[in-house]
Amino acid sequence: MIDLFEPSDDGSLHEDSRRDVTPRKEYALRHDLTVLLLSGDEREASEVRRLLAPHPLTQRLSRQHGLSESQQLPFVPSTPVCVIVGRALGGRSALDIAARVRHRAPHAAVVLLSGAPVRAARAGDFPAQVDHRRTTPDEFRREIWLALRRAQRDTRLATVRANVAIAQDNASLERGLLPDLALDDEGFTSASYYAPSRSHALLGGDFCDIVQSEDRTVHVVMGDVSGHGAAEAALAVHLRLAWRTAVLCGRPAMERLRLLERVLVDQRPHEDTYATVVSVIFPPHGRSVRVISAGHPGMLHRHAGGVRLVEHRPGLALGLFPGRGQWTESEHALADQDSVVLFTDGLYEGRTPCGRLGEEGLMRLAARHAHLPAQRFVDALVRGASASATPDGRPTDDVTVLHLGWTRHGPG
Repeated sequence: MIDLFEPSDDGSLHEDSRRDVTPRKEYALRHDLTVLLLSGDEREASEVRRLLAPHPLTQRLSRQHGLSESQQLPFVPSTPVCVIVGRALGGRSALDIAARVRHRAPHAAVVLLSGAPVRAARAGDFPAQVDHRRTTPDEFRREIWLALRRAQRDTRLATVRANVAIAQDNASLERGLLPDLALDDEGFTSASYYAPSRSHALLGGDFCDIVQSEDRTVHVVMGDVSGHGAAEAALAVHLRLAWRTAVLCGRPAMERLRLLERVLVDQRPHEDTYATVVSVIFPPHGRSVRVISAGHPGMLHRHAGGVRLVEHRPGLALGLFPGRGQWTESEHALADQDSVVLFTDGLYEGRTPCGRLGEEGLMRLAARHAHLPAQRFVDALVRGASASATPDGRPTDDVTVLHLGWTRHGPG
């Protein structure tokens, strides 16, 4: 924001009592200030020139006879401008003219000329009003100074409010793009954690989703787009929605991966952007899970005896060599009450004082908290990994964790 005023002796810009009209240096106006007079009254214009003389402002004073002429002026936000509104402007009221000026140039200060006694304008009152026939040059300059100060303050407040509104709209949009990871089926439980590394953001390059088909089969996807910017977050949304659409259309799991790669290649922000993805299918009988991995980390298998790490069969990440990926489906047996935990590498790739946490460190954390129920187990993993990765506990990468399993199986 450009400073509209010359500084005072002590560098401050205080606004003294309006009863004090003694000329002081802190009310000195910048010499590059542009003053525009909107008035059709020649006598009024002469009075304004007299009040500004011999100040250098008189050299930057321009006069227009009507609003239509002023609409052609280039009101540049970086230029300090004061518009003085007089009388006889095509039958329009001075307040109407002032409102139109502020609409066209919100940063401009506006002062109304009046034949009535000067009205004291409180902070926040708009516009300022001054009786040019009864005021002194010093008082007139002070009115301009105060009007500029209020305009500068109002512009800053408007900017703050606009930024807050944009942030609220962005947050609402991002919340609407996050998946609902809870199923209506009471026999299947899910616990989750999702946190992007980008500050003040709800979406990151990680994505996940859960869909249950009519036969009670639960379909799950988790992915991690390389990079951490807004473009990667947008690509992650594209991939999640493409996967959900493919599931709802009944496409096979392997075909879904090929579709995701086509979407990634078409939408990726950079030629070298890729994504790791894991697809997991929970049949309603609950005795196994089927897994296809495209370069994604392994998963945790929680069972009555503890926790173990299950490595997926290797497969190319999506987008590394488009069209050349060869993925295979593997099946893992589950006992009653068993569950699996999917995660992205942001959970364990953080650095610790002793080096990288890694999968071994993650397994130590998992074993330590193996007695906890689903959501508390997930939270403990994230809390432990984050606390050891950075001094402030803030993740340096997107982190996503899904805890999934049947508690009551279907027939068969």
